Amino acid sequence: MAKKSLIHREKKRQQLEQKYHLIRRSSKKEINKVPSLSEKWKIHGKLQSPPRNSAPTRLHRRCFSTGKPRANYRDFGLSGHILREMVHACLLPGATRSSW
Repeated sequence: MAKKSLIHREKKRQQLEQKYHLIRRSSKKEINKVPSLSEKWKIHGKLQSPPRNSAPTRLHRRCFSTGKPRANYRDFGLSGHILREMVHACLLPGATRSSW
C-alpha cells in the first residue's frame, strides 16, 4: 500500500490538471496561429504561468486498489501482482492464468 500522502498528492495534481486544462489548450492553439516570434514568446510566458503540478506530464498512473505507482496495466488499472491474484481467483473474465 502506498503512503496516503503520495496518493493525496496525485489526486491534487489531477484536480489542478483539470482546472488549467482549457488555459493550456487555448495557449497552445494561439502559439500555432501567431506568425511572429516575439508574440510566440509572450504566449509561451503565459503558458508557463500556471502551476507546474497542473501539467499533464506530471500525472502518474497508480494501482486502483493499492496505490502503487509501478507495474500498472492500463486496461485494468491494477498493478501486476494484484492483477495476477485476481486472475487466479477467477475475478477477471477472459484472462488466462499462468503459473511459473
